[in-house]
Amino acid sequence: MADAGRPRLGVLLSGTGRTLQNLLDRIGDGCLKATIAGVASDRDDAFGLQRALDHGLEARHLREPSAIWSWLLELDVDLVILAGYLRLLPIVPEFEGRVLNIHPALLPKHGGKGMHGDRVHAAVLAAGDRESGCTVHLCNHRYDDGRILLQARVPVLPGDTTSTLAARVFAAECAAYPAAILMRWRELQTDGGAGR
Repeated sequence: MADAGRPRLGVLLSGTGRTLQNLLDRIGDGCLKATIAGVASDRDDAFGLQRALDHGLEARHLREPSAIWSWLLELDVDLVILAGYLRLLPIVPEFEGRVLNIHPALLPKHGGKGMHGDRVHAAVLAAGDRESGCTVHLCNHRYDDGRILLQARVPVLPGDTTSTLAARVFAAECAAYPAAILMRWRELQTDGGAGR
């Protein structure tokens, strides 16, 4: 188990791993006092797995939830960080309140099954919203439905496209996710240890 100031993170992803890279960068510059214990993907071709290996991290292709949870327990992780992980993951009792996700909009707007990546930004633009942003939340048994930990807002600018809006939202994510991870870890410590 991690010490009180440096949680062990298990990272789950489905794609390129750019959120993983952001977390590694924030750990490297001292902004995120944490350790990444391992990275898993539900897709064997996810570039994020190679990114993890390139950083000397344990990386696994695991599709079945039971295998994922067994592996995370084996790694003795304190928090599970979804980093572009696109499958709904049933939360086991040992990890309730310890699984975080980041969504590229201001929940509860533009969330739910199938709402990820450019689909979210396109929905924000189609709705004529004046602002967007990102939401870090705890995971439960529904997509994008758990308790909100932190939101960061960004303006929607005239002439925005899905790609320009996505870039602005991702910049906000880069600061928001590490901050929310540390905030949740402090909450768990205050509540008597990481749920164990």
